[in-house]
Amino acid sequence: MAYEEKYKQAELPHNVIMESRKKISVSGVDDVESFDENEIVMSTSQGVLIVRGRELRIEKLSLDSGDVVMEGEIDRLEYEDDVKVSGGLFSRLFK
Repeated sequence: MAYEEKYKQAELPHNVIMESRKKISVSGVDDVESFDENEIVMSTSQGVLIVRGRELRIEKLSLDSGDVVMEGEIDRLEYEDDVKVSGGLFSRLFK
């Protein structure tokens, strides 16, 4: 079994710690899908986490350990369940 497969099989523990709506630490992050100053979207072991606010910036990012630290004016945290689309691109286009 490859190292990456073995590492992915063990689900990372997921925690969110917010300090005064100015700083947020997240563990259990698999990937940061997108980010700008108003929104950061990341895939976690518990679903997709969306952080919304103003002047957001990523202070620390370590995907090896699954940790992300963000700062800014945090207005909203929102989870979306991972929705896996079955089939390829053509099957989705020609429904």
